[in-house]
Amino acid sequence: MDLSYAEEYERFRHEVRAFVEAHRDHAPEASGVMGGRASDDLLAWQKLLIERGYAARTIPRAYGGYGGEPDIVATIIVGEEFARAGVPLGISGPGVNMLIPTLLAHGSEEQKQRWIAPTIRGELVWCQGYSEPGAGSDLANLKTTAREVDDDFLINGQKIWTSSAHVADMMFLLVRTEPDVPRHGGISYLLLPMDTPGIEVRPLRTMTGDAEFNQVFFSDVRVPRANLVGQRGEGWKIANTTLAFERAAAGDAGQMETMFQSLVQLTQAESRNGVSAIDDPLFRDRLLRLQARVLSMKAHSMRMLTCQLRSESPGVAGLVVKLRACELMHQMAALALDVMGELGALYHGSKYERAAGYWQTEHMQWLGFTIGGGTAQIQKNIIAERGLGLPREPKPAASRR
Repeated sequence: MDLSYAEEYERFRHEVRAFVEAHRDHAPEASGVMGGRASDDLLAWQKLLIERGYAARTIPRAYGGYGGEPDIVATIIVGEEFARAGVPLGISGPGVNMLIPTLLAHGSEEQKQRWIAPTIRGELVWCQGYSEPGAGSDLANLKTTAREVDDDFLINGQKIWTSSAHVADMMFLLVRTEPDVPRHGGISYLLLPMDTPGIEVRPLRTMTGDAEFNQVFFSDVRVPRANLVGQRGEGWKIANTTLAFERAAAGDAGQMETMFQSLVQLTQAESRNGVSAIDDPLFRDRLLRLQARVLSMKAHSMRMLTCQLRSESPGVAGLVVKLRACELMHQMAALALDVMGELGALYHGSKYERAAGYWQTEHMQWLGFTIGGGTAQIQKNIIAERGLGLPREPKPAASRR
């Protein structure tokens, strides 16, 4: 088996590496807009990456993207080189990672023209209106309603755990438009400006000390019928497209590699009794085991990318990504805290803190991500039932009175 790259791809790798080295001083420290809006530096960085084809690579030029042909190897090389240099690969978040591919698959031409370009440029921040107090993991049980009035939908209800709703310009949300249709059949998918009258956002503070999650209340909120994605009652099908990309985003191989490289640097820098952590047999063994899993997830991401570019269903392979990625990221952060020993409990301004509390925040956030987007327990049921064809877990017998 020859695993070497063809000459054209080696040239492309040198091109990407030269770009990163030439522009890394202008790159922002982190990518994404989760919990806030993109800085001017990040917006400029995103613009440059789109122009060079390192972000929005396969999105058509008509919608503001680079317009490149799908190329699995080139995509992998871009991710590898940016991860190797520890340079962020542009803007991420619900809009870029989840909504844009959903619109490309199900949106109208007018919706694509209107929403995709400003989203990939970072000018529009989106949030996701899925979970409700009584419909989290059981999403089909949602109660928020949308009733047609003239050419509008009139929305009433509540969403919860809505990341970035306090800063978002837009929300993509699920509503029940056919109350008499059982569960999955009566759901529709809408795009909603967050400055619409009747919307109230209440932040929820988490164990990290931040308030990036929110409750959102809708009282007679009007949204044009033109903001309906697909047809009425098709929302469940469209929502599953979004969820598939959400799970794939959680398994970003570049993010894992960057985090692992930071972990290696930490184990080299921290010492105990004059011995660096990386030379401690226990820590080194845990580090190598994590490295093997990072490489495994990287290979798996290549498999997923191949299926995506070929428009093939990955089957059970696509169902394991979110679960395994969240567990892996959390365990890398856990090793970092153990390596720091008693200093691992310090952040938020302590003079002994490491990396401005990065590892403590990552440890708690990835623990939370084993719940967000579908709990680990629900993910295991999905893998078992939909992926492996195992029988459904029996429901408890109805109580007798």
